[in-house]
Amino acid sequence: MTVITKLKTGSKYEELGSYSRLVAVGDWIYVSNTAGRNPQTQQIADDPVEQAAQVFANIETALAAVDASLADVVFSRVFIQQPEDVAIVMIYVGERFSGIDPATTVTCPPLGSSVYRVELEVTAYRGASRAEVVRLNLAP
Repeated sequence: MTVITKLKTGSKYEELGSYSRLVAVGDWIYVSNTAGRNPQTQQIADDPVEQAAQVFANIETALAAVDASLADVVFSRVFIQQPEDVAIVMIYVGERFSGIDPATTVTCPPLGSSVYRVELEVTAYRGASRAEVVRLNLAP
């Protein structure tokens, strides 16, 4: 029988919106769009790269709770509110995903508040970090 794990992190928005930060269905793990708010202080940095660092910390904490890690991420969606922040945020995202190389979508939609500069949603597969990887490159 498949086990479904639903993880809440204490965000008031998880309760208001009746959603889970993370849902794991068997080995598939879905992490909701995550902002860069520090869960202990409830503060959010003004700097988009600092927000991105907190986003990754929040996601890594959620993944660890279900015995997974950033290295298990196979897909990500990066939401950057201001197009002018794309380059600096994606340099940071690239550093964090270096060697993991998930399929990624980057977009610049309005986010839930102007305070949010970066949000990230990921899909992971528990054990992907231990799987054999075949790398193909179509570039000349």
